[in-house]
Amino acid sequence: MQKNEVTSLSALSLAGLIKAKKIGVREAAEAFLSAAKNGRPRHNTFISVCEDGEVFQQADAVQKKLNAGEELSPLAGVPIALKDNICTVGLPATCASKMLKNFTPVYDATAVQRLKAAGLVVIGKLNMDEFAMGGSSETGVFGAVKNPWNTACVAGGSSGGSAAAVAAAEIPVALGSDTGGSIRQPCSFCGVSGIKPTYGAVSRYGLIAYASSLDQIGPIARDIDDCAALLHLISGADGRDATCTLEKPLAFNREIPQNLSGLKIGIPKNYFSDGIESDVQSAVLNAAKQFKAAKANVDEFIMPLTEYTVPAYYVIAAAEASSNLSRYDGIKYGFKSENAKTLREVYQMSRSEGFGEEVKRRIMLGSFVLSSGYYDAFYKKAMQTRALIKAEFAKLFDSYDIILAPVAPTTAYKIGQNIHDPIKMYMGDIYTVSVNLAGLPAVSLPCGFDKRAMPIGLQLIGKAFSEQKLITAAKYFQKITDWHTKKPGGEK
Repeated sequence: MQKNEVTSLSALSLAGLIKAKKIGVREAAEAFLSAAKNGRPRHNTFISVCEDGEVFQQADAVQKKLNAGEELSPLAGVPIALKDNICTVGLPATCASKMLKNFTPVYDATAVQRLKAAGLVVIGKLNMDEFAMGGSSETGVFGAVKNPWNTACVAGGSSGGSAAAVAAAEIPVALGSDTGGSIRQPCSFCGVSGIKPTYGAVSRYGLIAYASSLDQIGPIARDIDDCAALLHLISGADGRDATCTLEKPLAFNREIPQNLSGLKIGIPKNYFSDGIESDVQSAVLNAAKQFKAAKANVDEFIMPLTEYTVPAYYVIAAAEASSNLSRYDGIKYGFKSENAKTLREVYQMSRSEGFGEEVKRRIMLGSFVLSSGYYDAFYKKAMQTRALIKAEFAKLFDSYDIILAPVAPTTAYKIGQNIHDPIKMYMGDIYTVSVNLAGLPAVSLPCGFDKRAMPIGLQLIGKAFSEQKLITAAKYFQKITDWHTKKPGGEK
């Protein structure tokens, strides 16, 4: 089989051929290793790619187990790449920052341990916004990720490298992290599928923290079946993460129902008013009609507290970032300024030179809202708002099984267009951040294209640990549509 034929396969299809011994694990690894290297200069997706020998050593070890009859997982032998804020032995974990440019972890994140045990082959680490702070994958020290649909446009953020690599067929599946939409928004911009799991479904051990009460690792793939298979492998309890409360891995039924009769879907009417592009609105509402045609009960409602979600999110996220990033001081590890002569200068200059503009902006905001004079006025009120948002979602899920919404108000915009307008950038998260504040699961699916032929994403939101219901609905949508089969350049 030719390399381009291998890289055109979905992860589950590739794993099936490997299991049937029609493709070798090394052959699959070699095809995607070549794709990653060739696509790297064009899309700037990979920060680091493993040495050939290291990848082939992994592949041969998996092949040996499969030849011996070991049952590893439905994705055994499939190559995978990881967002560069997930710790992996022997590979840099830079968070796309000068601060950690030369940092190499000495342990694997729990999610990585589980992937390796399941027989997946890690081939590299993916570009992102610096410390996951950004909505376009432009803030990292390694430069902007370029959208495979139009390399003049952003890939979305902060998991832009993960989404773009999957869209460009440089990797069949990838891991990203979602703090306020960082899996869903780049999936929308790049025309691929992704899942932001319920907070506590996937261990955060080994995920370099941005905002600990919001961060969650999740899968990105070409279709929802691959995402579900990957989420099953990485989910479940972990004694090293006290916030990981799911006792057993999430399991998913691969059967697709004949229709969606009885499913109650709510559409937030106020999400389709000011600020949303007409093409996005049309594509998402057309998707809602398709769910209705599938016999789902589809009703409109007014999403409460919408005007407070973005301010509350950025106050809380910045406060937690300020605390989490205080450890990077130029002393134990990370960047240390060569110009510093005193201890005070080490702290000041290392952080000033090591962090980028967006990270420093959020650290300063977080330090401000946590300061004694402003804690009650900002941070405390943001936390109270978060509790109200969570309570409102609980009420909504008394009436609806799923909330159907856009992922973002726009499609991918030009690189550099919004990077110097942080308020405009932050408002791009208006449909996603409430999900993280409430700790809920959500999926992002391709549902159309705008007039510029850029992908549009659909978001399905459910109550805590309702991933099975979300994925069933997503599978049905991908059964009756072909948006997820479209590839950059018009290839099918």
